[in-house]
Amino acid sequence: MPSAKRDETLQARGEETMAQWQALATRSRAVIEAYAERQGKEGGFNLVGAQGLSEAFAGLWAEWARDPGRVFETQMKLWEEGLQLWQAMGRRMLGEEVEPLAKPAPGDRRFKDAAWNEGLIFDYIKQSYLLAARLTQELVYGTEGLNPKHKQKVDFFTRQYLSALAPSNFLATNPAVLKETIDAKGENLVRGLEHLLADMEQGHGRLKISMTDESRFEVGKNLAVTPGKVVYRNQLMELIQYEPATEQVHKRPLLFVPPWINKFYVLDLQPGNSLIKASVDQGHSVFVISWVNPGKESAHKNFADYMREGPLAALDAIRAATGEAEVNLLGFCIGGILSVATLAYMAAKDDRRIHSATLLATMVDLRDVGEVSVFIDDDQIESLEKHVAETGYLEAYHLAEMFNMMRENDLIWSFVVNNYLLGRDPIPFDLLYWNGDSTRLPATMLIAYIRKFYIGNCLMTPGSLVLDGVPIDIGRIRTPSYFLCTKEDHIAPWISSYPAVQSFGGPVRFVLGASGHIAGVINPPAAGKYCYWTNRKTPAAPEAWLESAERHQGSWWPDWYRWLAGKGGPKVPARIPGEGGLAVLEDAPGSYVKERAID
Repeated sequence: MPSAKRDETLQARGEETMAQWQALATRSRAVIEAYAERQGKEGGFNLVGAQGLSEAFAGLWAEWARDPGRVFETQMKLWEEGLQLWQAMGRRMLGEEVEPLAKPAPGDRRFKDAAWNEGLIFDYIKQSYLLAARLTQELVYGTEGLNPKHKQKVDFFTRQYLSALAPSNFLATNPAVLKETIDAKGENLVRGLEHLLADMEQGHGRLKISMTDESRFEVGKNLAVTPGKVVYRNQLMELIQYEPATEQVHKRPLLFVPPWINKFYVLDLQPGNSLIKASVDQGHSVFVISWVNPGKESAHKNFADYMREGPLAALDAIRAATGEAEVNLLGFCIGGILSVATLAYMAAKDDRRIHSATLLATMVDLRDVGEVSVFIDDDQIESLEKHVAETGYLEAYHLAEMFNMMRENDLIWSFVVNNYLLGRDPIPFDLLYWNGDSTRLPATMLIAYIRKFYIGNCLMTPGSLVLDGVPIDIGRIRTPSYFLCTKEDHIAPWISSYPAVQSFGGPVRFVLGASGHIAGVINPPAAGKYCYWTNRKTPAAPEAWLESAERHQGSWWPDWYRWLAGKGGPKVPARIPGEGGLAVLEDAPGSYVKERAID
């Protein structure tokens, strides 16, 4: 290439690069201004209580001050293991095969790139981190004398700190990022900065990490597409009646009560993994509650309102639509907790319209709620009350951030590496799109729910919860129930659900699935994944139940199909939405589910 042409090309590239960086600088300035404005409006509120966290770590350091020998012992162990690692690396340099001193835990995908094992330097960095992280956790976890609530906090936030410091999260110590940076001549970092700014812009001054390509999904287009109609609506919910897939259906309709801390279509993502579609295909007349995404106008709504305008209103509407008084019910997560409270309320009123209840990932004994409890203390509840008193609701992103922190490496740091360091676009994934489509929570309901259920454990204490003047006692529930919990659920631990076996007054079939809160529930048989356990015996201790339980390969869905078929009653001609006593308001999935929270 002639020198003049080359100079002209280089100048053009330089001008293009300069324009690109000027545009990024302008966007960065706008993002910083939006962040400062947001912080001013919110007064720094978040679900991590600063005072409670400070007290917890102050207690930890006080215990270490009382026993400095233990800290010194850990430091010496770190030095000794570090020396052993250095010696092992020396032997590797001489060509000897050496067994690693530290290995990532099963399922830890941070170090899956082959360079972490094949490259001597990166293997050393990886093992040094794993050794230090393990010893730090052992020191913190093994500290005695701490208040149990404080211990939970220091354990959880120590893990957050260690996860943030992983060498996989940094350019200089991640071999895959270094290789990409060299190969792409740094373009990956420019793209990463663009992604970071776009996420800050999308969050209106806060970081809203993109977990999937949201442009590839649309509710009603390729999500929540099971055919149906909205046949009823009130201030809190829309009721969807699905079109039948069989000429005959079970006499008793099936009502889904999903959680309102996120949207119902986790039960209807795609045709291949839709529990709603599967239920329709099994010959049930399926209805689902689609909760509203509440604004300030719903601040006064309480738990009893969700019962009255949710399942109780749905029962009336279903009777009008089908003529059937008896209904089978399915509740999921907090929708399951509402279902349990509603069953107890109806039992007290001698209302027998619910013939059977299926309860998925539903806690009844909230003494142990897992890691959620680190966000609940008196200081934080007081701060939360002040915040929602001003807003009328808790913004959707606060809960999303809390749940993401419970799986920080999968739901935070993996995307930091992929989006910002490698500069890659996130892949399309329906479940992660749903995960980012969060909902607000009304002020009155939220505070009462935390105080009554999480702190007061009201379902396990007869009469401590009163709904519309009726004391709630789950021991009065005679409804046959199917409980499905999952072994690795970090939101609704299965040991908090198992007490229903002893507490309910009616028969309970308890089933434990593998995997977690969502993957273990949304597990279609065709996927051939995971397993589940059953047990005819119901010992008092959940550990004893699992020890003698029978393991079955695959999805729990067929087991539930068989159980539910026995509760559905005889077959009747299929019901068409709009041909009963309720007119069609609009096509499924309705309007409420399409309202996205932008706070």
